[in-house]
Amino acid sequence: QVQLVESGGGLVQEGGSLRLSCAPSGTIFDINFMAWYRQAPGKQRDLVASITSGGNPDYSDSVKGRFTISLDNAKNTVYLQMNSLKPEDTAVYYCNADVETTGRGNWYVGWGQGTLVTVSS
Repeated sequence: QVQLVESGGGLVQEGGSLRLSCAPSGTIFDINFMAWYRQAPGKQRDLVASITSGGNPDYSDSVKGRFTISLDNAKNTVYLQMNSLKPEDTAVYYCNADVETTGRGNWYVGWGQGTLVTVSS
C-alpha cells in the first residue's frame, strides 16, 4: 500500500510563510491529481488546493493569491507554498492523491497522516 508522507508544518507568526511537501513512500507509475485539504478543530475537512498531473491548479477562495500548489513530476512530490498566513489558516493539513501503483491500471486514492500548521497572531 502506498503511503503519502507529508512534511513542513509548524508554528509561524501571522504574515509568515511555510512550505508543505508530500510524496508517496513507494513506487508509483502515474498521477491523476494531488491535493491539499485542511481541517481546523471542530470543523470539516475542506479542500485547499489541487493540481492535475498536467499542472493545472485550483484553489479555494480563502487561499487564492496567498497559496501556491505545484507538482514535481520527476519526484512525484506536491508542494504547497503558503504565504501571508493568517490565524484562520491554522489547521491540520492533509495530502490527498490519486495515483497508479502497479503499472497495470490499479489506481489508489490515499491520504497522508496530516501535518499541523499553527499561525499565531
